[in-house]
Amino acid sequence: MSKSRTKRSLSIHAHRTSISLEPEFWSVIDDIAKAKNKSLAALITTVDDERTETSSQYGLAAYLRLYALKSVQARIANANSQC
Repeated sequence: MSKSRTKRSLSIHAHRTSISLEPEFWSVIDDIAKAKNKSLAALITTVDDERTETSSQYGLAAYLRLYALKSVQARIANANSQC
């Protein structure tokens, strides 16, 4: 596992921001965006909106990590239920 983070810059709601995540999380988030036919910025904007609407205590980077983790957990649960 990688200990270094990768920073990506993008626009969310018409303002620029940078997010630093480990490459493993970026890989999952990129896969989710591709599966949903969304750009990375569009997916992260949607996730950020959800974070804001739920008044989450987490910052965007932490929320994205949890989002990626939950997505992987759901895939595993789905695969196990089909066995």
